[in-house]
Amino acid sequence: MDRQVEILAPAGSMESLKAAVCAGADAVYTGGAMFGARAYAKNLTEAELLDAIDYVHIHGRKLYLTVNTLLKDREIDSLYDYLYPYYLRGLDSVIVQDIGVIEYVKKYFPGLDIHASTQMTITGADGASFLKEQGIIRVVPARELSLSEIRRMKEDTELEIECFVHGAQCYCYSGQCLLSSMIGGRSGNRGQCAQPCRLPYRVEGGKTADLMSLKDLCTIDLLPELIESGIDSFKIEGRMKQPDYVYTVVGMYRKYVDLYLEKGDEGYKVAEADREELLAAYQRRGYTEGYYRRHNGREMISFRRPNEYLNEEKNPEYKMQEKINGNLILSLGKRAKLILEYRGLRTECEGETVQTALRQPLDQDRTEKQMRKTGNTEFRFDRFCVEADGEVFLPVQALNDLRRKGIQELTESILRKYRRKEPEAVKGGPADRIQEERGELRRQERESLSIMVQSGEQLEAAVGCAYADIIYIDSLSGFREETAELIGKAGNKHKYFLAMPYIFRSLDSRRWDRYYADLEEIYDGVLIRNWESFRWLKRHGYKGEIRSDSNLYVFNRYGKTFIEKQGIGIFTAPAELNAGELQMLGVQNAVLSVYGYQPVMVTANCIRKTTGRCSGEEGYLYLRDRYQKRFTVQTRCAGCYNVIYNSAPLFLADKAEEIRRLEPGELRLDFTIESGEELKKVAGLYIDAFIHRKNIAPPKADFTRGHFKRGVR
Repeated sequence: MDRQVEILAPAGSMESLKAAVCAGADAVYTGGAMFGARAYAKNLTEAELLDAIDYVHIHGRKLYLTVNTLLKDREIDSLYDYLYPYYLRGLDSVIVQDIGVIEYVKKYFPGLDIHASTQMTITGADGASFLKEQGIIRVVPARELSLSEIRRMKEDTELEIECFVHGAQCYCYSGQCLLSSMIGGRSGNRGQCAQPCRLPYRVEGGKTADLMSLKDLCTIDLLPELIESGIDSFKIEGRMKQPDYVYTVVGMYRKYVDLYLEKGDEGYKVAEADREELLAAYQRRGYTEGYYRRHNGREMISFRRPNEYLNEEKNPEYKMQEKINGNLILSLGKRAKLILEYRGLRTECEGETVQTALRQPLDQDRTEKQMRKTGNTEFRFDRFCVEADGEVFLPVQALNDLRRKGIQELTESILRKYRRKEPEAVKGGPADRIQEERGELRRQERESLSIMVQSGEQLEAAVGCAYADIIYIDSLSGFREETAELIGKAGNKHKYFLAMPYIFRSLDSRRWDRYYADLEEIYDGVLIRNWESFRWLKRHGYKGEIRSDSNLYVFNRYGKTFIEKQGIGIFTAPAELNAGELQMLGVQNAVLSVYGYQPVMVTANCIRKTTGRCSGEEGYLYLRDRYQKRFTVQTRCAGCYNVIYNSAPLFLADKAEEIRRLEPGELRLDFTIESGEELKKVAGLYIDAFIHRKNIAPPKADFTRGHFKRGVR
């Protein structure tokens, strides 16, 4: 079969990287000292990473560097010095989550390929097409996609598609999880997830179990279907795992990808012994084939915490040497010449002058044996020829020096094609930070206030709030007949924005097509939560105002630039920045959420279906953790996903003075499970605090400051 499929291996250390290459990986992905989504992995030092880039290139492989966390504004200036040596060395690509990093890399590191991390939550062809327009060459889509969705993404975009085939899985759509961040301060978006999803929970009235702990992914039996769906790169998870795990898993996927490409469907069968060896490489919670052929299901969940499993570390030395051909020419009175050939490359180097043999001339067999001693280098001789002109002599040390020199020059010749010169555009690095002139950005008599609602009762209460400048209506509830009637009766007292779904897959896109005319007629603007929605609007020629929600993370000024270039005038500040970081970012043209139960997970798996039966009816249920904290779970059946909200609402009305100093463009109150009366009460407190400038006491009920004070590391 004329098809190339990349085996992409994790490399949390140099030992794992070498194990991956020896096992047949085409490429490795690894993190350096900064900005990687595995902050607690061993990771590579700068010197190790530079050596690693050379190592993989000598062996004809590639190295992708993970820069897949969100960068605060004070951090992004350090990205230049961090990437610069790797860029010059020939780094093959960076894997990126942050839209600001995309903007930054395009500006300062031209020619460096950018791969969109699965943390960007790309769930459809529209989102992938949008990223292609931004210069992305490869997308790692959300793990939750089906084979048919992946196939369509490939056909519609012709982008490189990279998908996970083996290893641990997140319960939440990657990039949409704030659970670890909100309850413990360790952010998954910053590479520090504490994995609270692996802990026990119970639905109220039910039994305690590990309801959000997915089994590990294993797709060895699905490889033919994965290949035929158009996936270009098979990604193995495991940067925290040991080298022997990497070697075993990579070797097995290499073997069976090659088997299918050689023999096709009829010849593809996984030997039981191989399957057992693969599954035994790491045993934690059992295995599943993931979402490729199913949308969700309790069969994917590991309900009970297993006994502690310790994988026996074998610590073998993984070494691989490339075959080269050599020709040693020894002519009396001339310098010894060594010609080396490797994959079409040919190098020549000279050594000491060949002498006349006074006693014992060089023996060709012994000379060849000496020259073949490549030792700890990356090469070994396949064919070697000695051409000696008469009875000649050269000291053994001279032969050794010539071999070392030849291999060094061959190595440099191989690596030369990967090296980059410093483009004029990046000499000196980015200019010093330019302080924004913020004083003229807004001159409002009072803070602009907005309200997000999810129910008809909440909408009716919000419409009656004279100080609400904008009302956001969440998702499909915005197209109910009574909603349109209520908006019509209210007239121009408020602006109305439709908040589109958190997840917008291909089926959602087709479903929403029939609502588009109503969207244009009823609403003044749209709030988007994914790039699929954005491009869907653009495909329809939407002319209204588009704003972005907090989960389209704008963490730094380059992210602001990225957003502005798309014509999105107002963004929502991310939930993980504290007051000082928001000040540095600048939120004068941003929405700041100051009240509400914040989303901490968006999941394709359904808690209701896991613990009972799918009813197909949207609604709420409630989870309790081991501390009896109560988390609201909203089942959004129209899009078939769950939103899990934090156990306590964000409350910042009593921090009005601190917030006022930030000069946010808009303050937003987000309502989920509250009644209409509760909405009026909460809105009244914020009106008193921000409009009437009254001092507000913190509530007696349980609440949180979110990250307004603490932020994330």
